[in-house]
Amino acid sequence: MDRQAWIAVTLCVLALVGWQIYIAKQTPLRPAAPATASGSPSPAASATPTAAPAEAAPAAPTATPLPKPVFAEKTETLRNGDFEVHLTNRGGAIREVVLLNHVAENGERVTLNAAERTPIGAILDRPAAPSLDEFTPTPQPDGSFVYEHRDARSLTMRKRFFLPPPKLKKDNFLIDMDVEFRNDAPAPYTNGGYFVTLGSATPIHPRDMSSYTRVAWSINGSAKGIDVNWFAAQNYPLIGVQKRPAHEFYEEKAAKVEWAGTTNQFFTTLLTPLDTQGTEIWARRFDVPRPDAPALFGIEGALGMPALQLQPGQTATAHFQLWAGPKLYGRLAKLEHNEAEIMNFGMWKLVSQSLLNLMNWIHSWVGNYAVAILLLTALVKGVLWPLQNRANKSMRRMSALAPKMQELREKYKDDPTRMNQEVMKLYKEYGVNPVGGCLPMAIQIPIFFGLFSMLGQAVELRNASFLWVRDLSQPDTVAHLAGIPINILPLIMGATNIWLMRMTPKTGDSTQQKVMMFMPLVFLFFCYNFAAALALYYATQNLFTILQLYQNRNLPPPVLEKASVAAKKARKGQR
Repeated sequence: MDRQAWIAVTLCVLALVGWQIYIAKQTPLRPAAPATASGSPSPAASATPTAAPAEAAPAAPTATPLPKPVFAEKTETLRNGDFEVHLTNRGGAIREVVLLNHVAENGERVTLNAAERTPIGAILDRPAAPSLDEFTPTPQPDGSFVYEHRDARSLTMRKRFFLPPPKLKKDNFLIDMDVEFRNDAPAPYTNGGYFVTLGSATPIHPRDMSSYTRVAWSINGSAKGIDVNWFAAQNYPLIGVQKRPAHEFYEEKAAKVEWAGTTNQFFTTLLTPLDTQGTEIWARRFDVPRPDAPALFGIEGALGMPALQLQPGQTATAHFQLWAGPKLYGRLAKLEHNEAEIMNFGMWKLVSQSLLNLMNWIHSWVGNYAVAILLLTALVKGVLWPLQNRANKSMRRMSALAPKMQELREKYKDDPTRMNQEVMKLYKEYGVNPVGGCLPMAIQIPIFFGLFSMLGQAVELRNASFLWVRDLSQPDTVAHLAGIPINILPLIMGATNIWLMRMTPKTGDSTQQKVMMFMPLVFLFFCYNFAAALALYYATQNLFTILQLYQNRNLPPPVLEKASVAAKKARKGQR
């Protein structure tokens, strides 16, 4: 690389470092909660969201915790080998779900739904101002629990929670909730519809991308959703003029909702109505208490259901299925209401699904996800090997043609149109395809974004280790330098990218070459704070490609012949 190129690379590296520092400084620290006389944070202070500093950007209004009930909370538990479901008499719903085989960063088991937020499966008239009545629990001989409550309108609500018989040896995270409404009043009962709460979701790791914490729902097999960033005030880029103010709630009429749920990067709670479909989506953001730490937000939601009309003595029933567990694509795909769409793979859905299924299939044989990723890389590279050989051959021919192209550029430098015409004529004359070396790169684009989307949510990689990497689903940070994380695998990937760039035959003009020179920095930017598995995949792929280029270097240099001469020789050889 020449001096200008080295200057450009240095500036880009400095820009990347500056970006990391800027992002770190943009997230304000949450002040510590006031201490009580005993020195511990007061319950009210730790539960109430803290106002942002005056210099911080305008934020969305944050939801206050539920008022404490006037009755004593009592809990019951449903359990299998995968999770514990803690039921509560507050609204006759699910207080929290403890996953027995998944561990959080603090070493404790992963728990879905914050205990101080609205429980999962509560029936409400207004989710923005929830009123959770006391339900009476009754254990049943079959191991289920029935919760019952009669309100002031003589509407009796009876809810039964049970775990369906497991269909698999593991990963059984389904809960069935049957609801019965009975009108015990002498007059007809009617309402304009009711809401079933979805519970809440918070980031599983403090450094998770906030876009993963969201409320999602499905209509006609297509997933939609909003994340915690939607609630903040929106400004036009650069000019800073406000586009819209902050919102406290999200409300949308949405006919034929198949399911709705709250989700973070790796875990989700999905509610599926089995008798009818939802009619409305409601959500709000709330603060996650983290004294002296960067601000963190959670989200909670509710699914609106159709209007309810009951004559005196009449009964109506509703049946719901709940998934409360990890986002296991293979398991969710076996459910019957498009629940696997919670993965939100986007436009690269087919690529993401194929790579995830292939990775899990390889893991079923080798038993180690790092090895599975290495073998997946080798398999993908093996499929692309012939295409890369053809691309390398084309690039070598382009490189051999470079002196003639430079002559044309010098000759017609004052006439760009004529120059392009003569260059294309030269390509045709020597039978060289100018884009012949681009096909493997074009194929790699959907693979890269498919992997980016898939590995960002692959719960299978959580806590999977490899050498110094403790968790393949997270960046492999080994230290911090001036507050900047030092992630080894992305740096190795960037180094192999530069090595690969130096070995690749130079084609095109100097501008194109300099554009290609910055590609390693683009990949480094994407991968630096992402799952270490992505950097492992691309570093391994680069090494395979370097090996292939070394092999191609030992081939005889290309001989440039005009296409007409080559065709004549070919005809003679056939006689």
